[in-house]
Amino acid sequence: MRFSKSVRRTQALMGLAVASTLVLASACSAGSLGSSSGDSSGGSAGSVEITYLVPNDDVTTAQTKAIIAAFQTANPGVTVKTDSRPGGADGDNIIKTRLATSDMAEVFQYNNGSLLQAIKPEQNLVALDDQPWAGQLDTNFADSSKGTDGKLYGGPIGTAFGGGVLYNIPVYKKLGLQIPKTWDEFMANNAKIKKAGGVDPVEQTYGETWTSQLFVLGDYHNVESQVPDFAAKYTAGQDKYANTPAALQGFAHIQAVKDAGYLNKDYASAKLNDGVKAVATGTAAHYPQLGGTAANIENVAPGKTNDVGFFALPGSDAASNGMTVWPGTSALYIPKSAEGAKLDAAKKFIAFAATKEGCDATLKSSPPQGPFLSKACSLPSDVSQVAKDTQGYFTSDKASPALEFKSPIKGPNLEQICIQVGTGQVDAAKAAALYDQDVKKQAQQLGLPGWS
Repeated sequence: MRFSKSVRRTQALMGLAVASTLVLASACSAGSLGSSSGDSSGGSAGSVEITYLVPNDDVTTAQTKAIIAAFQTANPGVTVKTDSRPGGADGDNIIKTRLATSDMAEVFQYNNGSLLQAIKPEQNLVALDDQPWAGQLDTNFADSSKGTDGKLYGGPIGTAFGGGVLYNIPVYKKLGLQIPKTWDEFMANNAKIKKAGGVDPVEQTYGETWTSQLFVLGDYHNVESQVPDFAAKYTAGQDKYANTPAALQGFAHIQAVKDAGYLNKDYASAKLNDGVKAVATGTAAHYPQLGGTAANIENVAPGKTNDVGFFALPGSDAASNGMTVWPGTSALYIPKSAEGAKLDAAKKFIAFAATKEGCDATLKSSPPQGPFLSKACSLPSDVSQVAKDTQGYFTSDKASPALEFKSPIKGPNLEQICIQVGTGQVDAAKAAALYDQDVKKQAQQLGLPGWS
């Protein structure tokens, strides 16, 4: 997902990134964009150096440091350099450019699901089906990390997570609010919060563009509950957002909270960490986001992790309401430009990430917000409230993968279109029509039938 962030892809939903989510979604700080250079060994005799390209958000940065340290301890002959990139469309362009010029790092983290198809894995990436860890993957993750040829190209990193609404628990307790399952209940809660004063009902952070997508991407469970074959018909070019009322609701919800005056005053410029801090400290009651972003609460609001809970985006029917989930917003990939000792070292690094030792290293860097993607790993008992709330949807069978894990199509301009709605430039119907045009261009580039 382009939360990366897709967030998944959350982004959220977690999406809603891993964005978080997992995942996850990316802040836009500066980072080195050069790849490693040198001979094929990358260092002195008997050693090899590889470069690992990652999004530059705080959660991913901490995770990267932890897993590299653990990997290098277990593999003293391999040195891993880090390289960073922004998230969203800018990050996508960097990935595509570096793959096209054979200037890609030996290992890079990028979206799985629909955006993976946009970088033509069959042409640009090394297949990983023959790796011993491949049989241990969560099925949803494995399926979303394959090319159109059915081969596996991505390795696991982090955990699965949901796309929904982070909410401030003390605010809910103070005002006697119940977790909403329908959109009407959600808006009624927002009205009570606004009337009480002192707290923004809904936080938005359009200064970091990928975060604008949650009301659309995180609503997919509700769409599918009303239109079970939407993914298939959407992929075939039959169902569109503009002519499918259930799908149009995501854009309508963006417009509704803006029109009602429920947003924070700085919604146009606020960024991800601002939103996480606002919902953690109670200056905002709700933040539609990927659950994986909650891993950064302790960094931006120390001691507030247990003040934040998580619920699925409310839909039109309480009985069928459930969470849209991202089985990881991103995966680890190896470009075909990696060769010799560097290719072997890159495969070792991805294999390590799928082991218990690799998963444990990520736990040290940030708390998990959902289940791991490798069956070799397990969650500790003392997880956050967000992780517990997310797990509840899994165990009650009220969770569905995001659309980008069921269809290869995701328009590249969704984040900008969502911002147009959220800032009042276009209404929901116009936004849906714009997105249908955006999607058509991508479907034609992929050569899908039904999109002529």
